[in-house]
Amino acid sequence: MPMSDMFLTKRHLLGGSAVAALSVAFSAFADTASAANASTAAGGQETTSSGDDAVPPADGDVNMSEVLKPGALPEIALGKEDAPVKIVEYMSLTCPHCAHFAVTTFDAIKQKYIDTGKVRFIIREFPFDPRAAAAFMLARCAPQEQYMPMVEMLFKQQIAWASPDVDGRSALLQMSKLAGFTEDSFTKCLTNQKLLDEVNATRERGSKEFGVNATPTFLINGKRYAGDMTVDSMSALIDSLL
Repeated sequence: MPMSDMFLTKRHLLGGSAVAALSVAFSAFADTASAANASTAAGGQETTSSGDDAVPPADGDVNMSEVLKPGALPEIALGKEDAPVKIVEYMSLTCPHCAHFAVTTFDAIKQKYIDTGKVRFIIREFPFDPRAAAAFMLARCAPQEQYMPMVEMLFKQQIAWASPDVDGRSALLQMSKLAGFTEDSFTKCLTNQKLLDEVNATRERGSKEFGVNATPTFLINGKRYAGDMTVDSMSALIDSLL
């Protein structure tokens, strides 16, 4: 199913009964998750890892001053604003390569470069399917300081809620309760049309303005890099810019 069709379907459903909307949206995802994890319409796809320690090749240029302008949602940014290296990651919460980067690479990069003032790291939503959009909405509905811990939890337990053979709504509800949601606040969050539109606008801006069509994609100091990176390969890239 084309990515735009999936979002339009969910947007239409959200206009009716909240419970029915969520149930149908998650059921629709179960039928499309496998295809979405491999590729999307308009060339979108989830990418594999780059080499272990070589500086990965860029696949295009971007205007970094435009990239760094805020979009529809408040920025989720870590590190000094004047850090010499600026990284913007576009991710999907149902993307296994994004989860791999988050679990195996990000913490080391944070300790080595973000916490030491060398890198400013910004995270932006690029959901490929309704379940990813729903997960991002829940992270946005949590207090801002809980966004990163919730995203980390969702990535670490991705198979428990994102697999097409599980009840996504029930799994996300149980995980959201760990972050302080009630069933009522959970439902209100996922039926917030304005928030859904803002998540989709973030994805559309990345696609149309910066050429993002895969996850994860990193925009780094004016270059675009598509694909998961190891600690060594991202370190080599950052070191080449310092």
